[in-house]
Amino acid sequence: MRKVLFLCVGNSCRSQMAEGFARAYGSDVMEAASAGLAPAAIVQPLTKEVMLAKNIRLDGQYPKDLASLNPGNFDLIVNMSGTKLPAKPPVEVRDWPIEDPIGRSEEVYLAVRDEIERLVMSLILELRRKDRKPELESRDNPRGKRRPPGRKKNAAPEMFIPEPR
Repeated sequence: MRKVLFLCVGNSCRSQMAEGFARAYGSDVMEAASAGLAPAAIVQPLTKEVMLAKNIRLDGQYPKDLASLNPGNFDLIVNMSGTKLPAKPPVEVRDWPIEDPIGRSEEVYLAVRDEIERLVMSLILELRRKDRKPELESRDNPRGKRRPPGRKKNAAPEMFIPEPR
């Protein structure tokens, strides 16, 4: 299980949406959290509204400051702030260039929400593939032996049949 931190400026729109999608769709592969570089006072009502249209409730969510979290406790930080992080964290950082919808129309919020949903789903699928790969390798080859090149899984061994004299 990977710990993923979604980060934006105010932690009132984009990172809240990403955390909501990650919790709803990817709780089998990640523990999601969100924070902001300069947290707002509230999660924007329009953020809650557009997420509710996807049956994801953000009740109980509130903006959190990056400084209140230890970035080293995460396996991945997804930066949607559009700026460089104040300090280089000791973990992988991915930048997602997503428009900030704050103060914009509902149509912009919907477009941002849909883009974040697509990116979060892509991340979830990537993590699921990574989790399955070692499982598949060990199941295909339980003793850890290498199969000869060209030999298919479950193929019958070649038999030596002597030619008649």
